[in-house]
Amino acid sequence: QGKFTLLRDSRTDGSFLVHHFLSFYLRAGCKVCFVALLQSFSHYSIVAQKLGVNLAAAKERGQLVFLEGLKSCLDLLFGEEEQPGQPSPLQFLSPELRALFDFVRVSVAAAAGDSWKGPVLLVDDLSVLLSLGAAPVAVLDFIHYCRVSVCCQLKGNIVVLVHSNEDSEDEENELVVNSLCHHSDLILWAEGLATGFCKDVHGQIKIIKRLSLRQAGEQDLVQIYQYKIQDRNVTFFARGLSAAVL
Repeated sequence: QGKFTLLRDSRTDGSFLVHHFLSFYLRAGCKVCFVALLQSFSHYSIVAQKLGVNLAAAKERGQLVFLEGLKSCLDLLFGEEEQPGQPSPLQFLSPELRALFDFVRVSVAAAAGDSWKGPVLLVDDLSVLLSLGAAPVAVLDFIHYCRVSVCCQLKGNIVVLVHSNEDSEDEENELVVNSLCHHSDLILWAEGLATGFCKDVHGQIKIIKRLSLRQAGEQDLVQIYQYKIQDRNVTFFARGLSAAVL
């Protein structure tokens, strides 16, 4: 409880981690606010069905609050009028992300009669906010206020995906990624193989447990595995122990 988990990917697609956490928290009975800025609801729903979770049913019973960011952004930019008293959560074409934070705060708040376990905020992916014009400081402020509200006050969890490339010239994105790394309790860093494509090994994942964040003088615990993504699950193994090698 009260943990901030950063999902980071470089030279590969780390969205399989988002699907894992979404299905994991829904099966665990948690209240989930999913800010989906990268894909449509139908995309997440199809993948979740393969993992044994029905997103439509979760929405109907109030366990899942889903913000379809692509649709909301297009409506905001190209036309559909807002309903009176219901501003768009993506109204961050203004300098700050207050409307998006207000949406999250209301979504994770416990309603009368709710029996869900601790709230969870899931964001896929935070880098999109920068592409849509939000300033790095505004993005970091948004995450800070979400941590105070979800992690500190409600003892819930936050899981955020960001794309990064250490060779990138996108300084704003790298600033956000590095700042989030310093404040994360756990970092799951998916990386593409330096040797290129392999049908038996799709990438490697670095698991960084931020012990230094909790206790001064402690070294962070780092574990590295390789993985292969299959239709309904992901197989992890130690480096050099893939089926291609054995």
